[in-house]
Amino acid sequence: QVQLVESGGGLVQPGGSLRLSCAASGTIFSIYAMGWYRQAPGKQRELVASIMGGGSTNYADSVKGRFTISRENAKNTVWLQMNSLKPEDTAVYYCNADISLYSSSWPPMSYWGQGTQVTVSS
Repeated sequence: QVQLVESGGGLVQPGGSLRLSCAASGTIFSIYAMGWYRQAPGKQRELVASIMGGGSTNYADSVKGRFTISRENAKNTVWLQMNSLKPEDTAVYYCNADISLYSSSWPPMSYWGQGTQVTVSS
């Protein structure tokens, strides 16, 4: 019904930048919150940043001032611009979206992408 496809991960040196993209497709009526989470080995998945349909944003303290989340509603796409990357940013990054299918009478459900690896290392 819905797919979230991520791209943009990779290996980068400390201080470098990466831009992650996530595009949602399927029988989508409306997308509410979109966000990025990450999970490092041996750690719980944590929220990195989120953005509402109207554009309000929320960031984890650890990425404030370095990461920027944005979205284009017409393309059902969310991006995460990551600057000044640190080794502790190394993780699998997952896209998440709260999506209502078919019509406004369908309650929104949470969907996840497959994850993209980000490795920050010299």
